[in-house]
Order: sequence, then structure tokens, then C-alpha cells
Amino acid sequence: MVLYNRGMSIRVVFMGSPDFALAALRQLAQHYQVVGVVTQPDRASGRGRELKAPPVKLLAQQLRIPVMQPQKLREPEAMQQLREWNPDLIVVAAFGQILKKDVLDLPRFGCINVHASLLPRWRGAAPINAAVLAGDEETGVTIMKMDVGLDTGPMLAMKKIRITPDDIAGSLFEALSTLGAGLLIETLPAYMDGKLFPQPQPEEGATYAPMLKKEDGRLDFNHSAVELERRIRAMNPWPGAWFEWDGNLLKVSRGVVGEGKGMKVGSRFIVEGRPAVMCADGALILEEVQPPGKKIMLGKAFLSGARNWESS
Repeated sequence: MVLYNRGMSIRVVFMGSPDFALAALRQLAQHYQVVGVVTQPDRASGRGRELKAPPVKLLAQQLRIPVMQPQKLREPEAMQQLREWNPDLIVVAAFGQILKKDVLDLPRFGCINVHASLLPRWRGAAPINAAVLAGDEETGVTIMKMDVGLDTGPMLAMKKIRITPDDIAGSLFEALSTLGAGLLIETLPAYMDGKLFPQPQPEEGATYAPMLKKEDGRLDFNHSAVELERRIRAMNPWPGAWFEWDGNLLKVSRGVVGEGKGMKVGSRFIVEGRPAVMCADGALILEEVQPPGKKIMLGKAFLSGARNWESS
């Protein structure tokens, strides 16, 4: 691999927050001088509502890189810190905030984003989940130069991977994180040497993937079983797929499509020892579920304690 010949003289600021961004930060720290990391503030998490640091913050601390966690980048203190770091390049991966023009114009090489989709398809906050939910056959990563729009900037490089029937959002997050980090390091040298120029995104085919909410995991059995099977995979691990049963929320972590001829939508029945629900077109067989307060279990094990599962 050809690396930028002045790599360690290039001052880089990295912006990212979740696990998806970790591989990119690790790779950058090996090849460039990462002078600062910007990540989201610690958030209350879990039943105890204890403050939890973003994964990127923890890695930056291990790498002994200074960290800043502004509520908004437009805060005067945040902008002052960015100017003091004096970056030649800002790299962004799942940061969670939109960069304004004053930030985009700060580094001489601009701001480069590692985006987990094949732009212009699935701009926005949840591109991996959206690709699974839509039944896309492929996805990938795009390295782009950021502009003031939402994932509308010109592209530097792109790599594709297939989405298999067994893929969940979580497995694609891991695959695309690694793929994106590698593509970033491959792309930066030619870009900063003036040998690779950003190309505008196509005008056709743009779609938007908004930030996920808990409600997005709800399984509506008025939809087809195929759609709901995809929703289960798209929402795994977060926010998780669920529906209301017996006065509680029953989470579903894996399902398959089956038959249920002559039954009304929402009917619950048993198929070969597994719980199933009739959908608009076919049945959804629940292979793995998680009852309230319990761990994920096989559907067959769940039925042993769900004596009132079947309904007409």
C-alpha cells in the first residue's frame, strides 16, 4: 500500500462517536498525526442511568489523543479548540452532528466523511439499517468530501459488499466499519497529493435514511411477512424488533417466513414447535425471542412458558 509520503506531518482531527468509527480512528492514528478527537458528550444509559462515554472517546484515551465533547460544534469554546489544533484535514465517521461552513472551511484539505452506504442512496443517519429494511442486495462505503448538505458532497472512492439473507444491521456495521477504514487510508494519499479529485454525486437515485427511533422496531402484522423479517434484521441490535403480547413487549431477534393459509392477520399459532403470527401475506415464524426481563431464547423454549400463545 502506498501511504501519503508526509503522513506524520499531516495534522488530523477525527470526529466520530459509535463503534462504527473505531476502525477509522485506529487506522488514522497509525498513519497520521491525530491531534484531537471530537465526539458526543457522555450520555445516561441503562437502568441505573449512569453516564456512559462514547466508544470513540474511550479509544482516544487509550491512544492518548486529546478529546473534546461539545454539545454543539458551534459553541465558541469548541471552535476555538479546533483552531488551536490547526488541522490540515478533518475526518468524520458517524459523528452525529452536522458540520457548518466555518468548520468545513477550516482545514486546507477540507473534511472527509466515511459514509456507510453507496451514495447517493441512503444519505442520513441510519444507512445500514435502511439498506437491510429495503431489501437491498448490496451496500458499501463511500469516502466523500463534505459540503453544507446532508451527505451530498462529492465522492472520492466507493466499495461494495453483498447483503446476505443472514445479515443483520449489526453484522454489516462491523463489516462496513473495517471496509471504510481501509478505503479511507487507501484514498487519502492520492487525494492530498492532488492526484484524486472529488466527483459530484449522481442526481438520480438519492434516498434518505432518518435517525432510528424505538417505534421503528414495532412489528405491524398488517405488512407482509417478508417485510417484517427484514425489519427484524434491520433493527438488530438497536432498537430491536418487538410487538405487544400478553400486556408486554415481546422482542424478536430472528424470524423466518412461513405459510398460514386461511388465517386472519394477527392470529397466533404454532409451526413445527415454533411460535408464529399471521401477516398480510404469509406467516412470520419467531425463531428467537426475548420476553420481558429474560434473555434471548429460541422460540421453542419460549412456548414452554407461553401456554396462551395460540389464538384464533
